Amino acid sequence: MNSGKSAQQDTASRIDDPAPVPPIEPELEDCCGNGCVPCIFDIYEQARERYLEQLDAWNQRQAERAAMGKKPRGKDRK
Repeated sequence: MNSGKSAQQDTASRIDDPAPVPPIEPELEDCCGNGCVPCIFDIYEQARERYLEQLDAWNQRQAERAAMGKKPRGKDRK
């Protein structure tokens, strides 16, 4: 009975806090080749770095939520 509830909680937490979406990598043809500053690939790399930071933070939140859900009941009542 409890495992069904935690699965529902897990689903709810992922809906409330969806995983970040990675940026779409540009194709080589997307670059105009004129030496733009910043280049579309520079912009992509910045977006990718932000995504990885957001993903790390999201994974941390998910791990914390999972740990909270698995905490034995009554242990805090000592």
